[in-house]
Amino acid sequence: MSQLGRRKFLLYGSTGVLASLLLKGCADGGGGGGDTAADPCAANPCAAGDGIKVGILHSLSGTMAISETTVVDAEMMAIDEINAAGGVLGKQIIPVKEDGASDWPTFAEKAGKLIDNDKVAVVFGCWTSASRKAVLPVFESKNHMLWYPVQYEGQECSKNVFYTGATPNQQIEPAVDWLLENKGKEFFLVGSDYVFPRTANNIIKEQLAAKGGTVAGEDYLPLGDTEVTPIITKIKTALPNGGVIFNSLNGDTNVAFFKQMQGAGLNPDKYPVMSVSVAEEEVRQIGPEYLKGHYASWNYYQTVDTPENKKFVTDFKAKYGEDRVTNDPMESAYIMVYLWKQAVEQAGSTELEAVRAAAVGQEFDAPQGKVAMQPNHHISQTVRLGQVRDDGLFDVVWSTEGSLEPIPWNQYVQDTKGFACDWTDPAKGGKYKEA
Repeated sequence: MSQLGRRKFLLYGSTGVLASLLLKGCADGGGGGGDTAADPCAANPCAAGDGIKVGILHSLSGTMAISETTVVDAEMMAIDEINAAGGVLGKQIIPVKEDGASDWPTFAEKAGKLIDNDKVAVVFGCWTSASRKAVLPVFESKNHMLWYPVQYEGQECSKNVFYTGATPNQQIEPAVDWLLENKGKEFFLVGSDYVFPRTANNIIKEQLAAKGGTVAGEDYLPLGDTEVTPIITKIKTALPNGGVIFNSLNGDTNVAFFKQMQGAGLNPDKYPVMSVSVAEEEVRQIGPEYLKGHYASWNYYQTVDTPENKKFVTDFKAKYGEDRVTNDPMESAYIMVYLWKQAVEQAGSTELEAVRAAAVGQEFDAPQGKVAMQPNHHISQTVRLGQVRDDGLFDVVWSTEGSLEPIPWNQYVQDTKGFACDWTDPAKGGKYKEA
């Protein structure tokens, strides 16, 4: 990480400055820079300790805002629902919003501020693995709690993080298996240049080697870079007769990528793209006409046919507008607020160790189907592959029969093969060798 020096400065240097600031409480919605209209303190002052502060830390600006602002909407909807039903332990939840600004040292700085200055009980936050890696030392050094809602590359299992997005065996690996069986053996790997795409592609390469696939090419773009012409040229050169493109680009780079793919004549009949960071919201903003026929791998789609999802979609549209769509990271963000609420209520307290212990085993009838928090701080969930249709939503083309257990330490990578995580057993912890 090129900005490691700056991050260390922020991590260790910001605390003293922030600690000197007076906590403003409910007078300005917690000083988080978000809208105060949804703040329950606006109607019912909470300065006397009648509320429970929670941090919301996402990119509200910069290249990742295209994805992360919608996650904030889902978290706020869950908070508003919980507050309307009486809150948590009889107290209203007070959201304190901070903008990570698509900048990883800023995420670390804001995490410290939420913990030390705002005294939040928990933080819901991050999208990219780069932002999560930046804040992880903050949460671990302060022994605080982050709930993280987005699929990621695995190879991590922290006591201080609860992960409600997919591990690679719940997203990437099933997608590769399906592509090998249905779309071809030659792959071109394209991603943003940070930890998630590079680690994900290393896993894919090991999986392809084990199952008879080949990598025709691999290329990366800096996060936020929209100069995709060189990658399009490389794909055409490496796969002149067509092949599979596995896409882990993030943020608004995807806008340029899919538009130029179509402009270059690389259509899904010969060049199917499987994305792991493009969902309904990204399709809506890019334009369905550029993505129709391409694929994505997620655990949830707006089209999932469950009673819980019908209510989730209806309520979301009623709150934010009929033109809005739901997607997997939003669903993961929504359910993690409820899982945390249930853990607090079981613990009877917001005390961190009590909530951490109570969180394991929590179940929730999520829009995607039932999920459950496992001892490795990840959730069991259903895997679904979807194809983009005319209206920008997804038809599910393949699904697991039920929920799949999460495996954070990858079993294709030799360095982590055979390892597991169990935070309910002190002798095992975050990484132990299975018998």
